[in-house]
Amino acid sequence: MPSPSSFALPEPAFAAAAVPTREALLDVAARLFVERGTERVALADIAAGAGLELRVLRDHFASREHLLLALQQRFVEGFRVRLHDAMDRCRPNDWPARLRAWVQSAVEGYLDQVALHDVVFHDLRTHDRHAMQENPVIDQLVELLEGGIAARVWAAPDPRLTAVIFFTAMHSAVDRVIACGEPQDRQRLVQTLIGYFERSVQWWARF
Repeated sequence: MPSPSSFALPEPAFAAAAVPTREALLDVAARLFVERGTERVALADIAAGAGLELRVLRDHFASREHLLLALQQRFVEGFRVRLHDAMDRCRPNDWPARLRAWVQSAVEGYLDQVALHDVVFHDLRTHDRHAMQENPVIDQLVELLEGGIAARVWAAPDPRLTAVIFFTAMHSAVDRVIACGEPQDRQRLVQTLIGYFERSVQWWARF
C-alpha cells in the first residue's frame, strides 16, 4: 500500500516569479534613466530590466511620463525627509541651528543626487508656476520660518515668499557650482547661504 506521502502533488517545475514592488520598479527606471537619459529609455526597456512583461509594468505605470512623475514625487519626499531628519537632530527651539541644518542638508542632498535630480526634473521639460506653491520642501521651510518668527528670533513680513526666495537661492547656488565645474567646496557654499538667509530674516527686525 502506498504511503500517504506518495500521494503528494509534485512540485511545479518553475516557481512563479515574484512581481517587483512599485519601489523596485522605480529603482530600475531611475538607474536606466540616469545611465541612458529619458529619451533613450522606453517602458519596454524598464520592463525588461525588471524581468517583467510590458503589460505588467503598464498595470503600475501607464506611460513613461507617469513613471517620471512618480520618480519626481519620490525624490521630493525623500529630500523632505532628509531635511526633516537633519533638523530633528537639533534642539526643538534652536531656530538658528535648525535653519543651518536645513541649508547644510539641502546642499548636500542636491549635490549627492544631482544625476537623478537632473533626469527627473530637467529631462521631463515641464514648467509649472504652481510648483513653488505646492512644494512640500518649501512648505517645510515656511513652517521653520514661522516657528522662528513666533519665537521672536526672526522677522519676515511674508514667510512663504521668504521661503520661496531661500529655496530658489539654494537651488541656483548649487546649480552654479555644478555648471561652472568648480571643485565643490560644500562648506563654503553652505556658509555663504546661511549668512545670506540669516541676514535676511534679521534685517526685517529693524522695522
